[in-house]
Amino acid sequence: MDQCTHADCDPAVEPTGYLAELRAILDRKALTPHFQPILDLRIGELYGFEGLIRGPSDSILHAPLNLLGAARQGGLLPELERSCIEAILGTWAKAPQHYRIFVNLSPSALLDAKGRATNGTHLVEQLGLLPGNVVIELTESQPTFEYGPLLEAAEYLRALGFTIALDDLGEGFSSLRLWSELRPEFIKVDKHFVQGVGSDPVKLHFLRSIHELANRTGARVIAEGIETDGDLAVIQELGIDFGQGFLLGRPAPQPNSRQSPSLVRRLRPSKERPASRTLETSSRATAERLLVPTLPVSPEVSNQEVLARFISQPELQSLPVVLDGIPLGLLNRYAFTDMMSRPYSPELYGKRPCTQFMERDFLVVDQNLTIHALSERVVESDPRHILHGFILTRSGRYIGMGSGHDLIREITQMQLAAARYANPLTQLPGNVPIQDHLNARLDAQESFVVCYWDLDHFKPYNDVYGYRRGDELIQWTGKLLQDVFTGTDDFIGHVGGDDFITVLPEVGWEERVHGLLGRFGTDRSSFFNQEDIEAGGYASEDRKGQLEFHPLVTMSVGVVCAQPGAYANVHEVASAASGAKKMAKREAGCSCFLERRLPPARTIPSPA
Repeated sequence: MDQCTHADCDPAVEPTGYLAELRAILDRKALTPHFQPILDLRIGELYGFEGLIRGPSDSILHAPLNLLGAARQGGLLPELERSCIEAILGTWAKAPQHYRIFVNLSPSALLDAKGRATNGTHLVEQLGLLPGNVVIELTESQPTFEYGPLLEAAEYLRALGFTIALDDLGEGFSSLRLWSELRPEFIKVDKHFVQGVGSDPVKLHFLRSIHELANRTGARVIAEGIETDGDLAVIQELGIDFGQGFLLGRPAPQPNSRQSPSLVRRLRPSKERPASRTLETSSRATAERLLVPTLPVSPEVSNQEVLARFISQPELQSLPVVLDGIPLGLLNRYAFTDMMSRPYSPELYGKRPCTQFMERDFLVVDQNLTIHALSERVVESDPRHILHGFILTRSGRYIGMGSGHDLIREITQMQLAAARYANPLTQLPGNVPIQDHLNARLDAQESFVVCYWDLDHFKPYNDVYGYRRGDELIQWTGKLLQDVFTGTDDFIGHVGGDDFITVLPEVGWEERVHGLLGRFGTDRSSFFNQEDIEAGGYASEDRKGQLEFHPLVTMSVGVVCAQPGAYANVHEVASAASGAKKMAKREAGCSCFLERRLPPARTIPSPA
């Protein structure tokens, strides 16, 4: 659907008062088409354009909402829509036909009196356009319409080679039913659910659900109204196929296939980011990921030289002042240029050293600081550090800058990745991030401990107490793990069912693991009836219908201490942990088994 600024949407316009002007516009064919790009976010390239319409620039009906409002009030909507299609396709026919063109139609304009689609099909033939490159966007501007004739019209269009898009999903009167009945090839999600999605969990869940449903029905999703880098990052992370919005390209009178360098840079992360990189946990990703190499200035550089640098490099938000590799301070663009733009400032301060306006209270972080720890430092520090950025060092020496914007974007991507692959019952990381985390630990060539947790006698518990109580027991177990393993380097994952994984530092693991087993044994009582607690278990029928006594649910854990070079890959670690868990389950009650054997034909290398 067309996008317009607040200035375009004039609430003072009375559509019925402009019918004569609308009539004149239609008679003079004075409508002006505009084309807004739609990008394939998977590969970062142009996919097509949406054809939009404007009235004459000097008319109160210039804005699309005013045009449509006047036409609807005057009963001229079908004629207006036909004129829009003629103007859009007429201009489109003169452009290179490498892309798809999306055109808007209401259900009523799609149908003639006999319930068969006619509008625009003959025009496509006359202009020599390929129907396969034309997408009909069905708009929901009417509260009621007959589904039968509409579905027949859609099939007629498909038979001719056209494809169908459902516009503004989430805004109209019956979007979900129309989606179910129409089975469109494209779903365009209303901009309300896109803008601010990174900070709104409801919008995030809505978009994720729509994307999953689209995958199941064979439709492709187009996110409308992308206007910020943050929204784009979330849309890309969700895996949504296509995007449209002012950030990706504004409407223009002619289709423009050129992408600006800044847009190419925005899209490059989604094209070049390895799949596993987005799954690294916040405990492993470091500030080095945010590094932006920035040439510093020395303390003797003059203020006029710094001002010239800011003018020639508009992307610079801050300039570090460094002497012999040691950061001394920070020059913020806005504070510095504000000071130098005041009357007589260039004459008074231009030749003085830049240290005069240098901020000495600035944030310095080591490149190896985790993203999680960095975010905590930024939140606890002066709010201006979000705007001014921070200096990155290696062993105390300057290596570059980092920005608050990039930090927020990185955290958002991590949160999305974690949510995307989380176990739905506990919201803990699932199998994909578990594997990614283990790979990162192995690649780092460091010692770590893998604990494979399992609930014993869980199936009989489900049979006796029901699946709902079983789910609650699993959720409680996940929370118990999170209560105990709270270290920065601790990782907790939910394999599925009643199986969990924790990855811990080597130091102190044994005391912590046995502490958790003790808590499980004492705190589990709320999940059992008093009589079952006193009896030490309960009876349930086996497969033969015979009553069998089962003890209360306990917890077993298999432990693997992974030394550098001991395991070649994740599969070896997982196999060893699984074997250790099976050994632990042989013992009665809450138990732990430590796997001391190494994989076949593998020894731990001697320290250098």
